[in-house]
Amino acid sequence: MLAGITPLGERGRGFSWGVTASAFAFGAVAAGALAGAAGGLAGSLLPGGGWRSALALAVLAAALVCDATPLARRLPSTRRQVNEDWMTRYRGWVYGVAFGAQLGAGLATVVTSAAIYAAAAGAVLSGTAWAGAVLGGAFGATRALTLAPAARARDTSGLMRLHRRLARLEAPARRLVVAAEIVAIAVVAGGLA
Repeated sequence: MLAGITPLGERGRGFSWGVTASAFAFGAVAAGALAGAAGGLAGSLLPGGGWRSALALAVLAAALVCDATPLARRLPSTRRQVNEDWMTRYRGWVYGVAFGAQLGAGLATVVTSAAIYAAAAGAVLSGTAWAGAVLGGAFGATRALTLAPAARARDTSGLMRLHRRLARLEAPARRLVVAAEIVAIAVVAGGLA
C-alpha cells in the first residue's frame, strides 16, 4: 500500500503527493496521540506505584527478545491491511488520513514488531492521558516517516529504486528497532535505580 503512495502513483490518480503525504502524516500522528491518550486514561484507573516502571521494563525486555530473534515472525497480529481500493474511490487526502490513522493507531493493521505492543503498553503504563498522548503521538510520527522514502519515486525507474532500497533497508530497520528497545530499557532501568 505505501508503495502506491508515491509522487508517480499520486500523479497517475490526479492527486498531489504532498497533500496525500501530509494527510497521511496528520492521520498517523493524530491517531497515535488519540490512542495513546486513551491508553494513558485507562492506565490512570490502575493503582499507582513503582510496579508501572517494573512492568514497563519487563514489557520492553520481552519486546527486545521477540524483535531480536526469529520470534518476531510469530507475533500475534491481525491479517488486516488498509483497503487499497480506497485509492481509486476517494481523494488522496481522504485515504491519506485514513491510512495514516490506521497505521498511527498501531494495532489496527498487521503488527510487524513487538515494539508496537510495547508502545501501546507504555501508553497505558504512563498512567496519564497527557503522557499517553505524547508517547502515542511520537509513535504515530515514526509511522508517518515510513512514507518519506517514497518522495523520490517520480517515475518508473524511481519506483524500482524505491523497492530495491526498501528491501535493502529491512534488516537495518529491524536492527534500529532493537537498538531503540535497548535504549528504552536503559532509560526505564535508570529511572528504577
